[in-house]
Amino acid sequence: MKKTIDIISVGEVLIDFIGHEVNATIDQTKNYHRFLGGSPTNVAVNAARLGLKSVLVATCGQDGLGDYIIRKLEKNKVITSQIQRTIDYPTSVIFVSKSTSTPEFIAYRQADCQISTSQLSTELLENAKIFHTTCFALSKNPARETIIESAKKANSLGLQTSIDINFSEKIWPNREEAKLVLKEYLSTNPLVKLSDDDCFRLFDEVKSEEYIFDYFHQLGAKTICLTKGKVGVVLSDSTIGIIRQKANLVKDIKDTTGAGDAFWTGFLYAQLTEKNLDETITIAQKMAILKLQNLGGLPEGIDVKEYLNKN
Repeated sequence: MKKTIDIISVGEVLIDFIGHEVNATIDQTKNYHRFLGGSPTNVAVNAARLGLKSVLVATCGQDGLGDYIIRKLEKNKVITSQIQRTIDYPTSVIFVSKSTSTPEFIAYRQADCQISTSQLSTELLENAKIFHTTCFALSKNPARETIIESAKKANSLGLQTSIDINFSEKIWPNREEAKLVLKEYLSTNPLVKLSDDDCFRLFDEVKSEEYIFDYFHQLGAKTICLTKGKVGVVLSDSTIGIIRQKANLVKDIKDTTGAGDAFWTGFLYAQLTEKNLDETITIAQKMAILKLQNLGGLPEGIDVKEYLNKN
């Protein structure tokens, strides 16, 4: 059976209101600009910009912000057939400080976690190659139960699962519950992306690379990619071993929000195009750099695939 979908991205769709003033706290920020947001949403949009067929499975409100979301997704050629609109909850929004490091945020969550199994049919899963989600998406029901059940089904159908462990105690206060849910998802052997910041928040202390890799390998993940900001990237694969890449120097960082999503889209794209893991990290880093130099999403009017293919 020929698969017609490259990536199913499941989870939060929302509006990011990103501060206008650089490195100001939310308290100090006077003006905000509106952007399409949510980590799985960013991955779906970025994937479509790379010419991949990406489906976003998400829920937003039957309101003006929801209209904006659908319009922006369709403009970016994301398949929106699995997005549910609800009159019971307004579209979720997040206020984010504009930062050259890790931004501050306040989340107002409503419709984003109302994801149901009716949005993830067996036919949809059978037609896809990768099933991707995030820790944020798993933090609340009914989305959590829907995603876990669908990921297990996807795994049984031969899809490669994927997760960005973008853990935040502000989104998911119960760390022990989060670890149990992650254990369930990691039993599907997903490609795992996480950052130093994510690990610090999840374990509530600094852990060594060895501890982090052992922890997630033992839960069932074969390939784990740890991003370390300006230091670079370390990947642990249970077959190949450890791969390290230094970070490329980025001049004039405009906005860090979504850089991890750009990185991971590049990673998944490279895996779909059968690149080795070293090449995969290189492509992922190039995607992150493109995002860091632009406010909001990837820059308009650029052929992203062509950019990645340049030396």
